[in-house]
Formats: sequence, C-alpha cells, structure tokens
Amino acid sequence: MKLRTWIAAALFVVPGVALAAEPIEGNWKTASGATAVIAKCGGSFCITLKTGKHAGKSIGKLSGSGSDYSGSITDPETDKTYSGSGAVSGKSLKMKGCVLAVLCKSQTWSRL
Repeated sequence: MKLRTWIAAALFVVPGVALAAEPIEGNWKTASGATAVIAKCGGSFCITLKTGKHAGKSIGKLSGSGSDYSGSITDPETDKTYSGSGAVSGKSLKMKGCVLAVLCKSQTWSRL
C-alpha cells in the first residue's frame, strides 16, 4: 500500500517540476539592445535577430530542454560561429559563446 501512495505522490510532483522550467522560446532583448526571437526549428531552437543593424540574420541554434541549452552561436558583427550555451532563469537568459571551451564570452538577455 505504501508503494502505491509513493507512486501517486510522484505523479503529482513530476508534472509540477516540468511546468516550473521557463521556456527558451520567445522574444529577448540582447545586450546590444536588439530583439532576438528564439523559436522551434526541427528538433532545435533557432535564434534570429528581428531588430537592429543585423535584423533578419540567424545567429544561433540550440538544443536542450528545461533551463539548459547548448549548440552554436554566431557573432553577427564578424560572422564567426562559436560553441554556445544558454541558461534560462526567470526572465533572464545567460548566453555564452566559447572558443576551444576556454576562451568564453557571455551576456545576459532579458525576456520581452
């Protein structure tokens, strides 16, 4: 009987945890002030600039779920692509791009 109670409790807790994760999809204000849109594309999430000097440019593709994502990020100024990651925390998205996993640069975006 205790096993059934434990299983029933787990079924109620697990969906609550899944709903607590903030989605990466949506509109984000970048560090430069431009608006980036992150949307599903295939099994990943594509990042496209919607405003600013590089409007319309695709600047990344991330895979993952919950609050942690990884993939590639492109610097729109130089067109260089780096291994990247994103971590969602509330209304903030910490984006990070690295060369050789040692030289990294990060910035925080805000949800619009």
